Amino acid sequence: MSRAAIHDDNPASFEAVAQSAARIRAFLPPGAAPSIALVLGSGLGSYADELADAHGIDYAEIGFPRSGVIGHAGRLVYGRAGRTASHPGVEVLLMQGRVHTYEGHSLQTVVLPVRALIAAGCQTVVLTNAAGGVGEGLQAGDLVLIRDHLNLMGDSPLRGPNDPRLGVRFPDMSEVYDAKLRATAQQVAARLQIRMPTGVYAGLLGPQYETPSEVRMLRGLGADLVGMSTVPEAIVARHMGARVLGLSCVSNLAAGMTGQPLSHEEVTETAARVRGTFIRLLDGIMAELASLG
Repeated sequence: MSRAAIHDDNPASFEAVAQSAARIRAFLPPGAAPSIALVLGSGLGSYADELADAHGIDYAEIGFPRSGVIGHAGRLVYGRAGRTASHPGVEVLLMQGRVHTYEGHSLQTVVLPVRALIAAGCQTVVLTNAAGGVGEGLQAGDLVLIRDHLNLMGDSPLRGPNDPRLGVRFPDMSEVYDAKLRATAQQVAARLQIRMPTGVYAGLLGPQYETPSEVRMLRGLGADLVGMSTVPEAIVARHMGARVLGLSCVSNLAAGMTGQPLSHEEVTETAARVRGTFIRLLDGIMAELASLG
């Protein structure tokens, strides 16, 4: 069997998840047991450079689909995050990039990596993304804590037969983004004096950016952020019983708010500009999670 593809006929199957999880465990150093997974969005993958004792593996070697979008490197990195003078840091598995359904993948393919990371032992999942700012008062470069989401993709990664080994048929979504994790992130941001408002993330199919009328609709629905990822991953993480923390980098204000055309180059440029702040925030959160055990 090709190492580049696992169960392409049913990428959401328990067997596909288990096989990919086994490859992840085989990649880990002896004795390693990371409990936190980080998914890094467009332009945010450089956080992997900050990990101690880091080493990586190409997605193809562990059965993950690889993105063709600029800013998504396609490597899984193991290391320690949040290292301080008094603490060695917390073990993490970090995804440098993700695939999207607009690239032609099913939602089941999109979420396979997150499912496999949870099956490999990561019971906390930190999802990051670059997003358009919809809510009033947001500015390009803001880091926003996701408190809830709107699934406007027209599909669900749970559609189809349900395997109870992965989760229940009708999972509760009352609190997708864990309240204790959000409180921890807010405490860290306050201590570091980093502006971090909270917001509701709307997940759309893409790849086209939203029209001004769509942005007005989203604001009317209560959205503060809009993007093309994160929501399917959050759904399956909760389906499998993992805790979820979501962070958005506002890469630009959405269509109709500035009068300027939108571009992916602006997304990656903004992510590069806030790199230092993003690293400080994530390091602080990881250190706090390490102290919590």
